[in-house]
Amino acid sequence: MEKIGGLAAALAVLLAIIAGFVAIPGLNVALIILILGIVGGIAASQDGAVRMFLGVIVLPAIGTALGTIPAIGEHLTTIFNSLAVAAAGVSASLVARRLYEMVMGAFKGLASGS
Repeated sequence: MEKIGGLAAALAVLLAIIAGFVAIPGLNVALIILILGIVGGIAASQDGAVRMFLGVIVLPAIGTALGTIPAIGEHLTTIFNSLAVAAAGVSASLVARRLYEMVMGAFKGLASGS
């Protein structure tokens, strides 16, 4: 599962960069990047969750700041916003996995009679 998650994350980054420079007609790039982020998050380590949550907040701000660069600023803004979408997908998976673990831990605690 780690290989699939890593591949999905790599594809999300690659697609974000490509879509920053080339319009892809008939393709909902943001949705695909989000789905790739979710798949990547399934195999992601919970240890990096805080960094991923921070990425969701910081990446759009970086993109906005880089947007002031002449000639490539608009492309950089698009790339960083797309990376934020991927980070949001990973974050959603991490939160869902953590909630699942909490609920299952509570049920196990009830079943053991503690």
